Amino acid sequence: MRLSKSTLQVLMHPADFALRTLRSFINNQGLLLAGAVAYYALLSVLPLLTLSVIALSQFVDQAVLLNTLGRYLEWLVPSQSQAVLLDVSGFLEKGVSYGAVLLATMIFFSSLAFSVLERAISVIFPHRGIVKKRHIMVSVILPYFFVLFLGIAMLGVTIASVILQTLAKESIHLFGYYWSLRGVSGLLLYLLGFSVETLLLTVLYLVLPVGHIRLRHAFIGSLLATSLWEVIRRILFWYFSTLSKASIVYGSLTTAVVALISMEIAAIALLLGAQVISEYEQLEQEN
Repeated sequence: MRLSKSTLQVLMHPADFALRTLRSFINNQGLLLAGAVAYYALLSVLPLLTLSVIALSQFVDQAVLLNTLGRYLEWLVPSQSQAVLLDVSGFLEKGVSYGAVLLATMIFFSSLAFSVLERAISVIFPHRGIVKKRHIMVSVILPYFFVLFLGIAMLGVTIASVILQTLAKESIHLFGYYWSLRGVSGLLLYLLGFSVETLLLTVLYLVLPVGHIRLRHAFIGSLLATSLWEVIRRILFWYFSTLSKASIVYGSLTTAVVALISMEIAAIALLLGAQVISEYEQLEQEN
């Protein structure tokens, strides 16, 4: 397959493209936008997780759901997944009497978070917003479709995790030796989480910017953002687990502070992925 002129330019001068992307990200106030996205995401994540567990427990055992949720929460809030899971369990123990409050809270803050993210993306894709405006009803409905998509993804991940954990208990008898599948299962669980995160970001990059985005561009942007966050979250986990004194400084607010910092950095990675797509599109227009 013949590479386009823009692709060759990026491959031949990756540092120049990276600097151009970072410069545009700073000019677009990317750090400020990421902070706003993280703030509203933090307010909506707990009721969203709780309602997801309540809804999905009609199909899957609640203990299995919580186990899967605890594993993959480390991808979102490194070193604080157990504290968040404890809060979710606390809501579940209080029964359905809080269901209406949780639902209203989730709808309100999720729509705000999605709206802020949509506006942040529109800043990063100025050449799209000028040409065409999205119908207001589409912007209103999009958050709830994405929440539904998240629930379906969580159900799929839970079922796949159960299958892979069952696989870990098996072994293969070959050439007189027994080979445990535990290591293979652990690798597949990791790849499952990485793949689902990449898929979710790809969907976001496809639907949030106004106008058509090529699937290839959305996938590359999501792969870069996911890979960047994967490196950063491991550093954060090591830092908060070993060097950080946040629990001494912030006391009972530690979980909220650490979660907010983690979500803001994750939002930066997400917006950087979008900025890469935007810069490449503008590079194509220039060529």
